[in-house]
Amino acid sequence: MKNKTYGIIGLGKMGLNLALQATEKGYAIIGYDKHAPSVSQPNLMLAGSLQDLVSKLPKPRKIFIYIPAGKAVDIVIGELTPFLDKGDIIIDGGNSYWGDSIRRAEKLKEQGFYLIDCGTSGGTSGARNGACFMIGGDKEAVSHIEGLLKDLAVPNGYTHCGAPGSGHFVKLVHNGIEFGMLQAIGEGMDLLEHYREKLNISEILYTWNHGSVVRSWLIELMKKLYDEKQGFNVPSYVEDTGEVNWLVSDAMRMEVSIPVISQSVMQLIASRDKDHTSPKAIAMMRNGFGGHPFGTDAGIEHERHYGRVGGYEEEK
Repeated sequence: MKNKTYGIIGLGKMGLNLALQATEKGYAIIGYDKHAPSVSQPNLMLAGSLQDLVSKLPKPRKIFIYIPAGKAVDIVIGELTPFLDKGDIIIDGGNSYWGDSIRRAEKLKEQGFYLIDCGTSGGTSGARNGACFMIGGDKEAVSHIEGLLKDLAVPNGYTHCGAPGSGHFVKLVHNGIEFGMLQAIGEGMDLLEHYREKLNISEILYTWNHGSVVRSWLIELMKKLYDEKQGFNVPSYVEDTGEVNWLVSDAMRMEVSIPVISQSVMQLIASRDKDHTSPKAIAMMRNGFGGHPFGTDAGIEHERHYGRVGGYEEEK
């Protein structure tokens, strides 16, 4: 009989939504979280501990980990492995660094276990309704879980990228592309907002998503949030978990030029600078070499706007 029972450690936004989707598609899920959610769902059973979770799973055990990347993943794996048997499979569905995934896979293989790195895209709605999976790992181990992943994915939203580490590397590149796209759309919004007359940005976004080259889920989300917030009425501070910083570092080591992705990371960091030391330093040096003023100056502002004769600016 096919083993359709899986464990999920970490029942946050991603883990819980994937668990709910899986149970609706005929899978049995044993879940564990230190802060167990209040949820009642057929085929979803909550375990009281890692040992309890393992004891409820048939062999070979297949256990997903959906927790934030970092040392916590090593800690959970270290706490989990004493209860496992050879041939059991751990699937890291978070955004772990691909180098960490290779290291973990090699260490677990020495102990007789498998690690599959599973890049997951689509956000919380994807986890609930159909995600996109990029996985890396041993073919034999992958064969035990790809049925579930294909069922949880949107059509054609599953690929086995290669050996351990490859899934998380592909997801990292995906996140880098995402950052570049976000930056380009953000800059486009800035241009639309500063046009000489008021533009109906909501309508423009709606139109762009019907047949234009830039039609996309991101444009759809941009319109949705623009309408909900009645404009760009949110803080300018942009938070992120830092994975694309790793990609920029990797690109430098690999000697691969990624100027757009790199600049998108710099812009995120710039959004957090409340003190803005660098422009203060620039103002000080400009004052030193050219006597340029500190702060605003009406005469210079006029020259900036009207120093060019011709072009597309209206004559004043």
